[in-house]
Amino acid sequence: MGKKYPLEQLAFIKAKKLEEAERILREKKEKLIEEEKKLKAVEEERDKVKRHKLDKLEQLRDALDEGERTDKLEQMRIYLKLVEEKLKQHEKKVHDQEKEVEKADEEVELARKQMLKRQRDVEKLKEHKKEWKKEMKYEMEKEEDTQADEIGGARFISEKRKKKRKQ
Repeated sequence: MGKKYPLEQLAFIKAKKLEEAERILREKKEKLIEEEKKLKAVEEERDKVKRHKLDKLEQLRDALDEGERTDKLEQMRIYLKLVEEKLKQHEKKVHDQEKEVEKADEEVELARKQMLKRQRDVEKLKEHKKEWKKEMKYEMEKEEDTQADEIGGARFISEKRKKKRKQ
């Protein structure tokens, strides 16, 4: 094969773009895993505060049932309100982190689509190169056949002339 594939440079560029898309996809997946870990940690913290709130609520109910002093009950209610505020803050953190996870998931999906597109581009060029090689092989064989015919024809004419001279 004497000829070089004319789209070799393009194939090289497409392959590099595919490698880059694969790297970006890996990074996006790692970021998603990281965001999911953060979400889990924030949810655990929220659940801890929620359990604390339920415990304090139970203590307040027990104190009411026992006929505890009013000032002590009021202190417990105030503290319970503080715990509820803290719980709301943690709920907001969970909500915000869920959005971050969704965003990271969308980025993974976009990167995956981009990588698949790049893969298709590379595959198309590989197919094209395969077809091009077949075509070049066919043309080369055709050219060799033509040259062989010319050589055969020249020999035939040469042999014919030799025969005429001998006669």
